[in-house]
Amino acid sequence: MAMSSATINRVPALKEFDDTKTGVKGLVDSSITSLPAIFHHPNICLSSPISTHLSIPIVDLSLPRPIAVDLIRSACQDWGFFQLINHGIPLSTIDNTISAVRSFHELPATIRSQHYTRAPRGGVSYFSNMDLFFSAAANWKDTLQVTFSPVRPEVDMIPEVCRSELVAWEEQVKVLGREVMGMMCEGLGVSSGRLEELTCLEGRWLVGHYYPPCPEPNRTLGSVAHTDVGVLTVLIQDEIGGLQVKSVRDECWVDVKPIPGALVVNVGELLQIISNDEYKSVAHRVLANSSDEPRISVAFFFNPGKRGDVDLYGPLPELISPENPACYRNLKMSEHSKLFLGKAVTCNCITQHFKLP
Repeated sequence: MAMSSATINRVPALKEFDDTKTGVKGLVDSSITSLPAIFHHPNICLSSPISTHLSIPIVDLSLPRPIAVDLIRSACQDWGFFQLINHGIPLSTIDNTISAVRSFHELPATIRSQHYTRAPRGGVSYFSNMDLFFSAAANWKDTLQVTFSPVRPEVDMIPEVCRSELVAWEEQVKVLGREVMGMMCEGLGVSSGRLEELTCLEGRWLVGHYYPPCPEPNRTLGSVAHTDVGVLTVLIQDEIGGLQVKSVRDECWVDVKPIPGALVVNVGELLQIISNDEYKSVAHRVLANSSDEPRISVAFFFNPGKRGDVDLYGPLPELISPENPACYRNLKMSEHSKLFLGKAVTCNCITQHFKLP
């Protein structure tokens, strides 16, 4: 695809920023007072409707299982998002994980930059903007990414300042992910282990995002509007806030207000396909940080572990009937990966591509 003149003109500035290997945090540390042009988002539309009376569902896992399953099913159908409380993971573990990610991003630049790479080493990478060279504008955030499975990372490659906390968090979320997926399956009326049979617990990675205070938050975003392309995402966030979900019914943005100890769970595009549109993957974004403190979030992604040419993923046969035909064709994970790697982060790239006429 040919690059526009605007894109070509941005390339030297993008490369100069990337070559610092210190990300957005490096810009903040240099005491900048205005936003570099590469972060200016065209048509940012921050004035689009934001609801003050809507909120995403809250699911209490201490409720009787049939009630919790029904709440999860409704949330996945109507919102694609919910906040999970009384899930059994201690608040101290959540706080320690968030603090560890912050500690990494606030290491001295000379140490932090040693981990900076766009080609993961040992399953670990630190970078600013995965799609830096493909997007219309950069987002005001930096990211530490750790791939835990299907190939276990070299633990020594995980920065020591957050190593034990991230390994411990992966163990906790893996157990929680199995429980939530089982309940999602029950909500679909299929066996509770159905997603696990499809190896949807076996592909796991974590991203620890750091959103520094922004000098001009009205000109950029922390994360552009997008949908997650995998099966399931489990996210923890600090008290700063800024995450917004697009309401399917009301076409407005809804704040995901931080709840101490809560986990934010959302449906990925692949789960929308597997559920044959019963569950919805919904657009979400993060506003640029207008507070005086950095915002931290840690997202944990679940995806199929089997990725061979014979491993196909599509609508569950149990959900298909003459009255409810398949909405999507089957796909390989290699096809899935090609659609978003090396491209700008966007919305519904997977569901649109595999949708049947």
